[in-house]
Amino acid sequence: MANIRKWLLSGLLVLVPLIITLWVLEWVISTLDLTLKILPEAWHPDRLLGLHIPGLGVLFALCVVLLIGALASNIIGNQLVDWWHALLHRIPVVRSIYSGVKQVSDTLFSEKGNAFRQAVLVQWPREGMWTIAFVTGTPGGDLVNHLPGEYLSVYVPTTPNPTGGYFVMLKKSDCIVLAMSVDEALTYVISMGVIVPGGPKNPHMKPASQEPAALP
Repeated sequence: MANIRKWLLSGLLVLVPLIITLWVLEWVISTLDLTLKILPEAWHPDRLLGLHIPGLGVLFALCVVLLIGALASNIIGNQLVDWWHALLHRIPVVRSIYSGVKQVSDTLFSEKGNAFRQAVLVQWPREGMWTIAFVTGTPGGDLVNHLPGEYLSVYVPTTPNPTGGYFVMLKKSDCIVLAMSVDEALTYVISMGVIVPGGPKNPHMKPASQEPAALP
């Protein structure tokens, strides 16, 4: 019975990550394949080729993104994008949603942005309890008038789903810069501490106040 249990656990450790990975890939591919429906019926790959090839939607979506990016990078494209943004900002309900989403996307995907560029160790949700957070910037606006000293805006993700979390503002001196990449920190959070970056030893840490250049 001990051997059977050992074999069962070993089999699950091999199959579960593989099955979940395949399931996620299948969901992504099938979802992107739906983008082919925007093509005219006569241009549909299933009609032209006489069979369904999974994954063509991925290539099509990639081409669409590259084409839009190329068009938006020239003068005429910039003018069209500005006109589109101005139009959406005139619609009462749409403008509030669109402006918020755009600000977040500009912060996350901008090459000059600082969002999620640094993983830090913070005490959360109370003193004596530690967790990993990600620096998203520094407080601005009227907040600086009520927060004396240097503060950081950080995002504290939840486990195992990091898309849900908390936005908090902490003193810079209370944040410890971690010597790990954002990807390594996310892996550590998602795995609930099972997968330790850099091996079994804890990563080297240093106070944020000693490395001002590494933080915004």
